[in-house]
Amino acid sequence: MMVMVLMIASYSVGSIKVEAAEELDLQAESAIIVDAKTGKVLYEKQSDLKLPPASMTKMMTEYLVLEAISEGKIDWDTTTQVGDYAYGISADPVFSGIGLIQDKDYTVRELYEGMAIISDNATTITLAELVAGSESEFVKMMNDKAEEMGLPEYKFVNSTGLSNEDLGENYPEGTEPNADNLLSARSAALLAYHLINDYPEVLDYSSTMMSELDDQPLQNLNWMLPWEDNNFVPFHFEGVDGLKTGWTQEAGYCFTGTAKQGDRRLITVVMKTDSKEERFNQTKKLMEYGFSQFETTELFEAGYQIQDESTLSVEKGKEEQVELETSEAMEAMVKTGEEDLYELTYEINENNLNENGALTAPVEAGQVVGEAVLQYKGDNDYGYIGGIGTEQRVDLVTTTGVEKSNWFMLTMGAIGNFFSNIFTTVSDAVKGLFS
Repeated sequence: MMVMVLMIASYSVGSIKVEAAEELDLQAESAIIVDAKTGKVLYEKQSDLKLPPASMTKMMTEYLVLEAISEGKIDWDTTTQVGDYAYGISADPVFSGIGLIQDKDYTVRELYEGMAIISDNATTITLAELVAGSESEFVKMMNDKAEEMGLPEYKFVNSTGLSNEDLGENYPEGTEPNADNLLSARSAALLAYHLINDYPEVLDYSSTMMSELDDQPLQNLNWMLPWEDNNFVPFHFEGVDGLKTGWTQEAGYCFTGTAKQGDRRLITVVMKTDSKEERFNQTKKLMEYGFSQFETTELFEAGYQIQDESTLSVEKGKEEQVELETSEAMEAMVKTGEEDLYELTYEINENNLNENGALTAPVEAGQVVGEAVLQYKGDNDYGYIGGIGTEQRVDLVTTTGVEKSNWFMLTMGAIGNFFSNIFTTVSDAVKGLFS
């Protein structure tokens, strides 16, 4: 448990007029922009609205496959074969499958490329079955991982993003035959945040523009990559290297995008747009807004101290107090002109304090006693993608050490306190006689 100690400092520069987020005129049912480093939400439009995410569902499948690889349960060269269910999906032209071959060994890498590059459903199902034994068990893993990640709105019913109705009798056990996967834009962004930060190698695959499988071309569905095809060039945006497209009749056209420019990486989500073109046009609006209006800014330097508030009392030490400072610099993605709207507050870990609210000597230099928390005081506070409790924080540490006082001084102090208490008791008693 943390207790708040006195606060507040701010950092300011001149104000510059910028375009309001409300002027984006975004043609999407739901949308969000997130700083991929800190999880700070820079813009949102109905981002908590729960909608079918179509193949953006595959981001969770990708995560669980990469997790299985990192844990040594499988590796990129592990081989498996395509089962009847996945083969039926692959052979059905309605699902635009690659056309996988039965009784052939496919590596995890081949299947992953099919899933990540061209959003193939059969390769996705095959990977789910490899990791969990069945898609039904894999769906349980998906929902468990969503809960662990703290996704605010979600329901996973299959590994691909198709409607269960499309799967016929093969819909995963424990789900409803006509159920759809559901995610909000906020949840999709948080899933992408974990995927990119936990397994950055995902970007090597999501940025691969062309590959092949069984002599069939795998062409990335992301038109914002640096294509030379004249049809795609208008959609290109500098730094885009992912992440996942989606479309079904129920979902419309959606896209979770990510781009990096310099030291800044953004995650964007648009849901329920009207066409392939629009999902990229609307994503481009979000990215242009995010990169043009926000900069990574050092708001408070390492070693920062809040004036007149950066001390803690120390008992049984050679000094009676110790100074506090931030252990590292506090940076944030800040909208132009809003640098003066940030404050720093201290939260002291009360477990480090004695019953009198003081540290007890000895105290080491650089000892962590709490955290410094960044607070935004502007009008458009969208919070952080993980929700409450995910503010930007750095350790709050002591600037110097305080040695424990020697036994003589401690004894004299105790004697002094003893007689002081006696005097106070007697004084109170005498006052009571005349009251």
